[in-house]
Amino acid sequence: MGAIFHHLSVGPMDNKCYIIGCPVSKEAAVVDPGAEAARILQTLEKLGLKCTQIICTHGHVDHIGALGAVQRATGARVLIHSADADMLTSPARNLSMYMGASVQYQAADRQLADGDLIQVGEQVQLKVLHTPGHTPGGICLEVVGEGILLTGDTLFAGSVGRSDFPGGNHEQMIDSIRQKILVYPPETRVYPGHGPSSTVGEEARHNPFLNGTW
Repeated sequence: MGAIFHHLSVGPMDNKCYIIGCPVSKEAAVVDPGAEAARILQTLEKLGLKCTQIICTHGHVDHIGALGAVQRATGARVLIHSADADMLTSPARNLSMYMGASVQYQAADRQLADGDLIQVGEQVQLKVLHTPGHTPGGICLEVVGEGILLTGDTLFAGSVGRSDFPGGNHEQMIDSIRQKILVYPPETRVYPGHGPSSTVGEEARHNPFLNGTW
C-alpha cells in the first residue's frame, strides 16, 4: 500500500499545501502550511490522519503562514533546512514585515540537511534534497518509492522560482535543478509550491529556463 498523498491550494497566491500520510499508522506530514489552517486541519480529519510533522520547503511567509495554528492544534514537530531556520523566527527574513504582518514562530524542532530521511509513520519516507537558489535553505522532497517530488518554489511547471528576494541566486537555482531534480526518471511527478503539477521529463524538454529557449 502506497503513501496517502493529498494536496490543496491555500491563500491568495495558489500556494500548494501537501499532506503525506502512512496508510498503516495514519501519521502524516504537512508540507508548507501557507494559509487556511482550518481547511488543512479539516482535510487531515477527513483523511483520518494525525499530523506529527510540519515540513517547510523554505521559510517565506506564504509557505509558513498557517504553521503556528497547525502546530498548536496538532503538537507536530517543525522541520526546516538549517540555512532557512532563522526565517521562522524573523519577520524580516520571512518577508512578512514587508506585507503588513509580523509572522514569528519558535525555532524549528529539527534542522534538515541534504540527504536526510524523514520517517512518516511506519511505511513512508521523505528524502531531503537541498536546492538553494530561491532561498539559501530551499529544499525539495522525494516521496521515496512513489515517483513523486515536491519542488517548493525551486521548480514550477514551465518556470522556476524567483531569485530576486534576499538570499536568492538564479544561477545557483538552475544548478540545483539540474543536479538534484533532472536526474530523476522522466516520468517522476513534480508537485511545486504554486500552480499545476508536471513531470521531470516535461520540464527537461519544455521548460524554457532549462532547455535554453528563454
